[in-house]
Amino acid sequence: FQELIGVLCWAVELGQVNILLEVSLLSSHLSLPHIGQLHQVHHIFGYLKISPRRRLYFDPDYPRISEDRFESFDWYDFYKDATIEGIPTNMPELLGKEVEIHCFVDANHAGDKVTRCSQTGILIFCNMAPIFFLSKQQNSVETSTFGSEFTAMKQAIELIKSLRYKLQMFGIPVNGPANIYCDNEAVYKNVAIPSSVLSKKMHSISYHFC
Repeated sequence: FQELIGVLCWAVELGQVNILLEVSLLSSHLSLPHIGQLHQVHHIFGYLKISPRRRLYFDPDYPRISEDRFESFDWYDFYKDATIEGIPTNMPELLGKEVEIHCFVDANHAGDKVTRCSQTGILIFCNMAPIFFLSKQQNSVETSTFGSEFTAMKQAIELIKSLRYKLQMFGIPVNGPANIYCDNEAVYKNVAIPSSVLSKKMHSISYHFC
């Protein structure tokens, strides 16, 4: 079982994004797998065998996104001494075409029926090229969909910050802030509107980070 999961993990690293979630869920049972989970791994290999070969298309064009969909708010009263971005002082000269970062994030609230942990899903694009994809179980148990989506948003922003730093250290210019898309209106309003109120300390930490 562990050997087969290792093969599937490499397949995901090589671009098989369509099995990312299933492999991530089965990877949480490496220490004590059951016969039913081994059968599910065999089903994944059967799916890969009969499914047509797919390719990841790296499109350098910019996506057509209306900026009217994003609202701006004044955060000066909350973060008076904050800078726009921590630009590395030793980064090389920026050359070439600018890239835009777009991120899609979602969470499956209490998807694990044993631990009731949620599953985070993140997909990051540079222009229209998929650069990073992640499916990982959250460490904490959230009592609401809002909490699991909020935690996923925080994880996505951490990945975006590291990606922006890496691109700048490679000498690649990044055009403007990253656009993040989620399907939870409550999360969007709480991270975008300064007057939002949160009761849990963990959510307030995620709020200030986002």
